[in-house]
Amino acid sequence: MMQTTVSGEIIEPYAEALLSLAQSQQLEERFNQDVGMILDLLENSEDLGQFLANPLIKAEAKKAVLRQIAVNEVHGYFLNFLLLLVDRRRIAFLGAICQQYRALLRKLRNIVLAEVITTVELTEAQRQGVIEKVKSMTGANEVELATKLDSSLIGGVIVKVGSQVLDASLRGQLRRLSFSLLNAA
Repeated sequence: MMQTTVSGEIIEPYAEALLSLAQSQQLEERFNQDVGMILDLLENSEDLGQFLANPLIKAEAKKAVLRQIAVNEVHGYFLNFLLLLVDRRRIAFLGAICQQYRALLRKLRNIVLAEVITTVELTEAQRQGVIEKVKSMTGANEVELATKLDSSLIGGVIVKVGSQVLDASLRGQLRRLSFSLLNAA
């Protein structure tokens, strides 16, 4: 319940405002790149996330760090957005706001995010096959793949699109076979 409240009252409105600004200035793709850079920074630097989320650190110190990190990397409007988040004491939600921006942009462009879990890296031909399968399943214009490796699958692939799961892994096939054998007995 708490996550829903935070999402509804903080994350979504800020992400929507960022998308609205991007649309009004025709900067959707530029902001998408800026969002990606920020998400990469937050993922690779736990210290940065903790620093920005710490309420004991003064806003000016946070702004100085953001300016130093982002001034030559992101669009000026996006930097102003980051500074606004500091002023409004919402910078702790930066990662979630960035992820929500990407989700809104995907929805606007009819792009589907598909999580693909395999035991080995996919070849380009396999990637294209997965993309075509997901397009036919969803009717999306484009598909973004987020690939993860999982050695416990034994072989095959699992594709997750929203709440749909296509389990073509060996582990999944063995589980289904075991289930059908138990039900047959």
